[in-house]
Amino acid sequence: MKRAIALVGLAMMVTGCTTAGPYVTNISSDGNNGLNIEKCAVKLNALMGVVSTAECTSQRIRLRN
Repeated sequence: MKRAIALVGLAMMVTGCTTAGPYVTNISSDGNNGLNIEKCAVKLNALMGVVSTAECTSQRIRLRN
C-alpha cells in the first residue's frame, strides 16, 4: 500500500508541469519592409499554481512589394 501511494505521488510530481504553445507575443515592423515576430510557449506548473512563459524565439519575415 505504501508503495502504491509513493508511485501515485511520484506520478503527480512528474506530470505537474505542462507546456503549451508556441503563441505569438509580439509583431512589430523592422523598419526595412519586414516584420519581427516573437513567439513564446506557456509553461504551467500545476503543483505550484504558476503560469510562466518559456522557450521564446524571434523570427524576421521579409515582405515583398
